[in-house]
Amino acid sequence: MEAVHAGGAQEAASATGEPAVGGSARLGRPPLTERRKAATRLEIAREAVRLFAERGVAGTTAEDIAAAAGISQRTLWRYTSSKELCVSPLLTYALDFVTALMRSWPRDRPLAEAVVGTPSSLPDTAADTDAEALRDLVLLTRTEPGLRAVWLQVHHDAELVFAEVIAERTGHRPDDLEPRVQATVLNGALRIAVEQWAWSADPQRAPLSRTIHRALGIARSALSD
Repeated sequence: MEAVHAGGAQEAASATGEPAVGGSARLGRPPLTERRKAATRLEIAREAVRLFAERGVAGTTAEDIAAAAGISQRTLWRYTSSKELCVSPLLTYALDFVTALMRSWPRDRPLAEAVVGTPSSLPDTAADTDAEALRDLVLLTRTEPGLRAVWLQVHHDAELVFAEVIAERTGHRPDDLEPRVQATVLNGALRIAVEQWAWSADPQRAPLSRTIHRALGIARSALSD
């Protein structure tokens, strides 16, 4: 992966919020400053994916991404620590939503209800352009090792958070066997759902939210508390 710009490492560590699933996700509306940062991260991610799809990762520089996003390269390093990690906001989309939902779910209701829910309760990308950007990105993970590494790292980090949430609800420790297995099943279902949706050659493929719903339904038996 491309190295962090000199002097930008500390700024990146505090500003990127990567991986987003590692923070305290909330369902409530975030402050304006956070919304602006999130919008900037998403715009960077969109432009990075567009350039990666056109030129490949090796053929795209951090300077290219910054220019396409309308920011300086110095500002770019405040949001990310490598050009590959620019894409994280698109990859953590469903994971962030599920994490926030799990954290806010009433303790007296089964967690399985939260993560399965109904297709209408699950996130859909805000616009067709984001859906296509996510699909292009997940397709690229098949041929670009750097992006594949980011994809797997995002899910690895999400799994740790899922285990913490499940452990809090069940009285276990996050490193106990039960929450770790349950978290792995949940995480795997989400990852495979997004890959299945993105890799499908069917022009009439189901919306992402419905594919996630189906995958979580399959995994439901492992998530009962």
